[in-house]
Amino acid sequence: MSLTVDQILALAPDASALSAAKKVGTPASWSGLGRSAGALWGECKGRATYQVRVDLSDFATRCSCPSRKFPCKHALGLLLLSASHPAAVPEGSTPAWVEEWLGKRSAAAARRDEKKAERAEVPVDAAAQARRAEKRLERVMEGLDALELWLRDLVRNGLAGLEAQGPKPFETQAARMVDAQAPGIASRLRRLAQLPGSRSDWPQRLLGELGRLALLVHAYRRGDALGPELLADVRQLLGFTVPQEEVAAQGERVADDWLVLGQWVDDEERVQVQRSWLRGVSTGRSALLLQFSAAGTPFPEAFVPGTHFEAELAFYPGALPLRALVRERRSDAKGWSGSLPGAPDVEAFLAEVAVSTARLPWLERLPCSLRSVATVRHEAQGWCVVDGKGTTLPLLGDSHWRLLALSGGAPVDVSGEWDGERLRVLGAVIDGRYEVLWGTER
Repeated sequence: MSLTVDQILALAPDASALSAAKKVGTPASWSGLGRSAGALWGECKGRATYQVRVDLSDFATRCSCPSRKFPCKHALGLLLLSASHPAAVPEGSTPAWVEEWLGKRSAAAARRDEKKAERAEVPVDAAAQARRAEKRLERVMEGLDALELWLRDLVRNGLAGLEAQGPKPFETQAARMVDAQAPGIASRLRRLAQLPGSRSDWPQRLLGELGRLALLVHAYRRGDALGPELLADVRQLLGFTVPQEEVAAQGERVADDWLVLGQWVDDEERVQVQRSWLRGVSTGRSALLLQFSAAGTPFPEAFVPGTHFEAELAFYPGALPLRALVRERRSDAKGWSGSLPGAPDVEAFLAEVAVSTARLPWLERLPCSLRSVATVRHEAQGWCVVDGKGTTLPLLGDSHWRLLALSGGAPVDVSGEWDGERLRVLGAVIDGRYEVLWGTER
């Protein structure tokens, strides 16, 4: 399949890469262009001639340039060229340098599968594993004791002075939680450090977040009284990881045709985190795929917003299973057309939010698919979507003119991510086709 221009724009790692890609996305910059059923390729002329190739099965890219951005401007330029000037990229025989790359990708995937199988067969030193686990539990409990004391002092002394102190008190506690091997709480504390002074109601928001943090500590202490699903969530929130091999082997498996609603990338402590939201066409299940990139390495797999593919996912354990991994792909990605599976109105969606939050009080984000809502801009509320009953849902951001222009003010299906207060719109179905919205205006 071919991607739309908006889908390609959403793949850009940043605004500068996107701007540079637009400059090289013209036929004059290329030679040796071609495509086959499985790949797209060309040679881009710049300071040197760079060989660029795209695997059309999952839209992974490879370029001979020295850029540490993925996709680089040349790969994005080739995709933009194929979308805007398809006649310039004719069908042809796959060159040897492209065949070699595709072969290496297939061989690497086979080696990964072999290593997984080998690791599964290696006997586990249960005694050593138990000793390591016991030692970590001791460090975590010591860290939580110190954190709980700090939280009590903070609330007793009041929050008024935090704005003048800056992020240092939170950063100090975060460093202690890293030493205590509870990195999940450390990340939460670093996020809280940004709240003082950030908005007029920051004391209320901070107090609420401190309460949820205290509840998390209390829940971990009473782990024996929790059900196994909620305990799994609490452990993961503290920073205990579940190996992917374990999830693939023991996690709940759901096979469906999965629509990629949208994605965005965050920079978290020198690591880029890509969040991709999926919705099962038949089951209606939501899934969150997390991928990580350190030191500019590419994300392991490409998930293109506005496409769908058949696959079996394995879900991480939890009271509200959302995070998943792709256990087995069963088809290539295809473009999406038709309506979105989702809530019929805002009230139904907020009812889903209430149920989900009751199951997992520390929930920070939820996927949202809304059927037939219009985009409006209120003088007091700002940008919102409104359903047929007149109920509104506020939108994140201060510029949604493109969504308004594409929809013409008429009701459309939209998808996004709900953060508890506002909806980050990721895409919408316009005249039967999926339009990617997040990231296309950078």
